[in-house]
Amino acid sequence: NAERERKERLKRLALESIDLAKDPYLMRNHLGTYECKLCLTIHPNEANYLAHTQGKKHQQGLARRAYLEKQKQEKENALLQPLQQQPSQPKIVRRVVKIGRPAYKVMKSRDADTSQRCLSFELSFPEIAVGIQPRHRFMSAFEQRVDTPPDRRYQYLLIAAEPYETVAFKIPNEPIDKGEGQFVTHWDAEDKTFTLTLYFLNPDQMEQKQTTKVQTAVATN
Repeated sequence: NAERERKERLKRLALESIDLAKDPYLMRNHLGTYECKLCLTIHPNEANYLAHTQGKKHQQGLARRAYLEKQKQEKENALLQPLQQQPSQPKIVRRVVKIGRPAYKVMKSRDADTSQRCLSFELSFPEIAVGIQPRHRFMSAFEQRVDTPPDRRYQYLLIAAEPYETVAFKIPNEPIDKGEGQFVTHWDAEDKTFTLTLYFLNPDQMEQKQTTKVQTAVATN
């Protein structure tokens, strides 16, 4: 009886003083029970878990974890110490003055044989910095912060070349054909013109690629 009363007192005290939302070792599983990730134990309710946290096994686990974390921190400090003793080098901040957006043209077409939609982008960079070539990348609607709320039907093609501002083209968020001759970039260093041409996969091609993936997966298994 005395032991039971002691556990009940500890349980009430824990319920009043411990914020379970901040406990890194508490996890509620799909069955509705509670798991202690430190001790790998299962508990039917929060009160039972809190009583467990006051027990010997959990307290020993906390002490062992604290000891391991201390050892890890000491090793990291030992590795960083020689680096911290080196004289600090002044940071060089590279500033580029933007001179505006480049002139550009966007051309739409359709392949006569495959009926694929085609987009071609041509940008002029007459004042491009020495040794620089234009770069491009695709950005999802959820990465950008200009068009809000984001529209998952679109993606963005970004083209950048210093000292010009980066240009973003809003295009359909559809699979792009990366086959030979279907996605082409070209930098004309003499005319300072960058061209990017891409083709979207049409529904038949998308279905064919999906079928090929399934067949390959079955053959592998």
